Amino acid sequence: MAQNAKNLIGLTGIPLVMVLGNSMLIPVLPTMKAKMDLTQFQTSLLITAFSIAAGIVIPFAGYLSDRFGRKGVILIALGLYGIGGLVAGLASLWVDNPYLMIMAGRIMQGIGAAGTAPIAMAMVGDLFDGASESKALGLLETSNGIGKVLSPIIGSLLALISWYMVFLAFPIICGVILLFFLFFTKEKKQERKPLPIKQYVHSIGQVFKKHGKWLVPAFFIGSICLFTLFGVLFYLSDLLEETYKIDGVIKGGFLAIPLLVMSIAAYVTGLIIKKKLKLMRLFVIVGMFLLSTSYVLATFVKGAYVLIGILVIGSLGTGLILPCLNSMIVGAVQKTERGMITSLYSGVRFIGVAIGPPVFTWLLGMSRTVMFMSIAGLSLVFAVVAIFFLKPQQTQQQSQQSQTTSEDAEAEQKKQKEAQAWRHISEVLGIEPQKQTDKRKEEAIKHFGFDPSDMIKHLLGGKEKEKGKE
Repeated sequence: MAQNAKNLIGLTGIPLVMVLGNSMLIPVLPTMKAKMDLTQFQTSLLITAFSIAAGIVIPFAGYLSDRFGRKGVILIALGLYGIGGLVAGLASLWVDNPYLMIMAGRIMQGIGAAGTAPIAMAMVGDLFDGASESKALGLLETSNGIGKVLSPIIGSLLALISWYMVFLAFPIICGVILLFFLFFTKEKKQERKPLPIKQYVHSIGQVFKKHGKWLVPAFFIGSICLFTLFGVLFYLSDLLEETYKIDGVIKGGFLAIPLLVMSIAAYVTGLIIKKKLKLMRLFVIVGMFLLSTSYVLATFVKGAYVLIGILVIGSLGTGLILPCLNSMIVGAVQKTERGMITSLYSGVRFIGVAIGPPVFTWLLGMSRTVMFMSIAGLSLVFAVVAIFFLKPQQTQQQSQQSQTTSEDAEAEQKKQKEAQAWRHISEVLGIEPQKQTDKRKEEAIKHFGFDPSDMIKHLLGGKEKEKGKE
């Protein structure tokens, strides 16, 4: 098996385990609320505590990965993630009022999550180049989406045993993914020494000085996608159970539908975009308009099933947006600063996840219409922002590669023109009259890239030689 394939096998599980941290809990939250006698706000904090901890620690994890290597940071992070789940699960078993201990375990998991998917994204940039990088990033986003699809179903299945089994599952899942990553993924050796922290921070500042005009909007668009996604899932989970009495695996399956659409869209987008910046920008803009349209339509829909169908439109938009943003951001910086930049981006995304459930709870307290129209308006504003400000440029390295390819093509074209000119001169002088067959051959090569008659002669000639030998 090629090393690139092994690297992908080891890396793709990391976004999967990261997203399980929140998505697996969502269908179980109403049960947790009832079992621990929590308010709606306290319940939402089970998501928020994890996400805020991850959002704060992610930039530090990025710096450590740039300085000391990505693989070591990811391995430690996966271990901490699993231990946090164990703390929350055992507290649920042994403590009478386990809420605070569960919150401590969730914070520990968030700190562990900081060193997983964001660093894996930077590692993809280290290990892959060109179109293969975009495909790999699309695959990571797909893994993230698959995690979102499977996690409500897995969470619902585990809840059939007991509501705290979702916490006890984390050490097992993290252990398996840690082993795959350890044995399959091979990190490239750093070619140069890492920068001192002062110079490092300065270089990050220079990145934002050069690219900030589009990089900051890109960060916020990614955050809005996750903010709306988790806010809507939190609302849907409660709606299905409280209003429509749909619970268990069936509820998990309904929650998985929009996430499945997002996952498929992310995978296909990763295959299509390659390194085409204009196409990425178009997909982001279209995706934001789809998000806005979805939430406007959701305002006028009352049935749960039709609502899920409408939200699929927004999921399609999110699937278009996220792989494009990943490729833009990874391609915007040099490899030495990549860990920090991708970590900052992931940190902003996690803040979106963190504030989604409590903000949706607050807006829903006013009215359902206020909730959906507010997020529709926010999506529309950033669609317009994307039109005017999301204009990434190629990095110096990409420009050089593009320039080299262009120069090679020009040189080849120049040679062909010179050769053709000399042939014409020879014909005019009568030194080398061009035969009709030569003209036909020249036209065939121009149209097809080869001469079909030469190929046929070669094949027939080969057969004649074989007969002669016999």
